[in-house]
Amino acid sequence: MPETEGKPGRNCPRCPRLAAFRKTWRAQEPEWFNAPVPSFGPLDARLLIVGLAPGLQGANRTGRPFTGDYAGVLLYETLARYDFARGQYGAHPDDGLQLTDCRISNAVRCVPPENKPTTAEIATCRDFLKMTIAEMPKLTTIVALGRIAHDSVVTAFGAKKSATPFKHGGKNTLGNLTLFSSYHCSRYNTNTGVLTPEMFRKVFAAVRGFLDGT
Repeated sequence: MPETEGKPGRNCPRCPRLAAFRKTWRAQEPEWFNAPVPSFGPLDARLLIVGLAPGLQGANRTGRPFTGDYAGVLLYETLARYDFARGQYGAHPDDGLQLTDCRISNAVRCVPPENKPTTAEIATCRDFLKMTIAEMPKLTTIVALGRIAHDSVVTAFGAKKSATPFKHGGKNTLGNLTLFSSYHCSRYNTNTGVLTPEMFRKVFAAVRGFLDGT
């Protein structure tokens, strides 16, 4: 399927390494999604959350961002707490969960080996990130999960990373948008104490306060 309306097609060939990895997993797990994962949530949302890339047994398996692995448990629980989601997260795309004034995407749309996209792959997929941002008419706020997502968003706006450094709980201005940043809600970060649920909630409490005040 070719690219349509600024979205990668199911067989997007732009990153050969990711395409080959995708092909391998299609052979091993033909029932999995195994394709570029589309954004989730309403186009008219004011908030966009940008993660790194689909997890192998998470979004790559289910076809919905942050769905099917641990990162989604913490993310969707937090979104519901601050009224950015309603319904019960059931770790599968037909669980009925809905996002409210919030949309979720990734800096890289295809699952990378070992969860590590290359610099070239991040740059190549940034076209789709730019298009995602551009198609949201009411967007005012972005939350970047992790340094790679943060830096890709900054670069998408043509800003200097040195002038917009990544910091957990950080807040920066990018043109007419406000960028909040958080450590990624991965199992590794939570297991090692890099990110606690309380730290994560504080970021979204700040985002909720910001949006309620605008």
